[in-house]
Order: sequence, then structure tokens, then C-alpha cells
Amino acid sequence: MTTTTAAHLDPTVRHDLVYLFDVTDGNPNGDPDAGNRPRMDDESGHGLVTDVALKRKIRDTLALAAEDDPRYGIFVQAGHALNPRLEASYEATGLKLGTKITRDEADHARAWLCDRYVDIRLFGAVLSVGKTNALGQIRGPLQVTMARSIDPILPMDHAITRVTQTRQADIDKGETTEMGGKWTVPYGLYRAELYFSANHARKTGVDAKDLELLYRTLEMMFDHDRSATRGRLTARGLYVFSHPDAFGAAPAHRLTERITPRLVNPDVPPRNFGDYTVAVAEDALPAGVTLAKIID
Repeated sequence: MTTTTAAHLDPTVRHDLVYLFDVTDGNPNGDPDAGNRPRMDDESGHGLVTDVALKRKIRDTLALAAEDDPRYGIFVQAGHALNPRLEASYEATGLKLGTKITRDEADHARAWLCDRYVDIRLFGAVLSVGKTNALGQIRGPLQVTMARSIDPILPMDHAITRVTQTRQADIDKGETTEMGGKWTVPYGLYRAELYFSANHARKTGVDAKDLELLYRTLEMMFDHDRSATRGRLTARGLYVFSHPDAFGAAPAHRLTERITPRLVNPDVPPRNFGDYTVAVAEDALPAGVTLAKIID
């Protein structure tokens, strides 16, 4: 008996993804160079969330989804230096730090890292640091764009107070409160795109379980990253266009542009997801291309 892998879980073919999420009364990605103001395109007023911020959330949640599976370690992880983890690949594969190694030996060490860390398998990594310069870098199969809001946003700066002071001297002077500030976006619907290369996936060892957990992570990651600052972040759409082979049957933009969120009433500022409709053009897809609506 043979089993068939669903097209969107097949790591041997190309995938182009559209990901929609929204924020309500929160700051999805503050800019530290602007007093933590929500990131924006200053010319158009559209909100932005960096690819780095999205990948951070994916990293943090993938490990939770995989539970105790040793293949789902996270390489770029808070509180852990990268160099010792890279050096461990030498020890695990019988190599000696500081000695010249062959291309095959470097490939063996890179394969060990890919098998151990899911974020290297998906996103790649620069490995040529410290004593592991010979390892070069790994180009990951999954590329993530910055997310941009469908419509302009209007960030709000809220003055807040605290009932105690940071310094004892201020209390001694009779001060009873301390002022602060908090930025929020009343509402914004954001769109990001992800592109999966089967050719690079073959080199890093991505399998169907990696893709399954990636989709679960995109659906659930905001539930594991709650904070008062970020408000309510919610995944609203995940659409996966799968090609019939690794090369692909159509340019990515001709597929991703089939997902079109629009305001129901353009004259009224949006305040919830119900203010939008999402049109999905499923008809006349290029030959061999399929569409999986993971979140719809």
C-alpha cells in the first residue's frame, strides 16, 4: 500500500504562501529608533512588520509544536551563544577545531547542524564565524517578506502612569506617580508572503513534518506570544500555492496576487476583520498548481 503526501506538505516541490494577520489595539512591531512607535512606511502610512520579527515568532513556536523531538532544536535562541553550537558540529562529526578540513567534512558538519536545528533547515544560517570559518553558510529554502498592512494605519501614543517611582529620591521629594507612554495601532490587517524552494530544501533536509509544523506554527504562534503591548494579534489567512515540481509552473506573483483583501466600506476606518472581504481566485490555476487554504 502506498501513501500520497498532500501537495502542500511535499518538500520536493515549490510553494508560494500568502499569510494574513491582524492587530487590534496593539503594537505588532515597534521601532527602537523611534521610541518603539509601530513601524510604518512614512510615505504611504502603511504599517510594517519585519521579516526578522516574524521569523522570531516562528522559531519560538516551532519548538513548542514539535515537543521533545530532537530534530527541532532552535539555533538562534535567546541566552545561547552561537559559536559553541557551531563548534559542537566539529566534535559530533569527529573534526578538530583549528585544522583544515575537506569539503566533504564541511558538508558532514553542516548536515549535522541541519538535522539538529529546524531554523537552520528552514531559514539557513551563517556558519563561518569564530573557529568554524570553513563551514561557510547555508542558504535556507524558506524566505519571508516583510509584512505590510493592506491599508494605512494611524498609530496612537497613549500617556500612562505608574503608582510608584523608579528612584527612592523621587518618592522622598513627594512624587506619587511616574509618567510613561504606550503606542498602539487601533486596527491593521497585514499581509506577508513566504517562498519555499525545493532545491534548497533538498540540501538542508526539510521533510513533510517540517512543513506541517510550519503551517501549524503560523496558525498558532500569536497565541504563544501574548503581551499587553502587542494587543490582540490573530492569524487570519494562510494560502499555499503548490507547484507540480521544484522549478515551478508560474511566477510567484501571478499566484499570490490571487489573494486580495479589500475593505467593505473604504470610507470607514477598519476596526475588525469583518470590515474586510478576502477574495480568493481559485479558477484557472496554471497546470499542475494547487491551492491549499490552511486558514481561511
